[in-house]
Amino acid sequence: MDKPEIRFLPACELRVDGEGGTRKIVGYAAVFNSFSEPLGGFREIIRPGAFSRAIANNADVRALVDHDPSRILGRTASRTLRLREDDRGLRYEVDLPDTSAGRDIAESIRRGDVSGSSFAFRALKDTWRTENGEDIRELHDVDLFDVSPVTYPAYPATDAAMRSRDQWKNQTSNDYALRNWLATL
Repeated sequence: MDKPEIRFLPACELRVDGEGGTRKIVGYAAVFNSFSEPLGGFREIIRPGAFSRAIANNADVRALVDHDPSRILGRTASRTLRLREDDRGLRYEVDLPDTSAGRDIAESIRRGDVSGSSFAFRALKDTWRTENGEDIRELHDVDLFDVSPVTYPAYPATDAAMRSRDQWKNQTSNDYALRNWLATL
């Protein structure tokens, strides 16, 4: 697939810190070895190392609010966004700008209104298998476009109990539209 894909997940340590007057968001944009919820006929697992090439090659990744390029929070090229893989997944830290987007997302995270993260990517190496009648995609290497604190996390457990199937389908439809828009960039 040549078009960027987007995956959402519950927060995993999404927080706002303030060291020396600099506010930053710390979170995980992806978690390894954990099944996604159903993604339109398949489920997905992100394998350790999936982001290592992009990080080693200094990919110019952005931190955005809800994948919205008009609400940019940081960028690896400007060193206001830092990415690393650890045993858990893709960890990010972004120094928040003193902009309305930066102040708003800091307050929303502090209040607990925003508690999820997401990432936009293009798969370079993936494998497929069938397990118990279900198609499984494993991501091994991806191009990474952005990481985002998000309003509606849609990766495993926490929001599965809070959203109905109709809401999930609607979000999936919105994600498809966003992926198509990102492909035009």
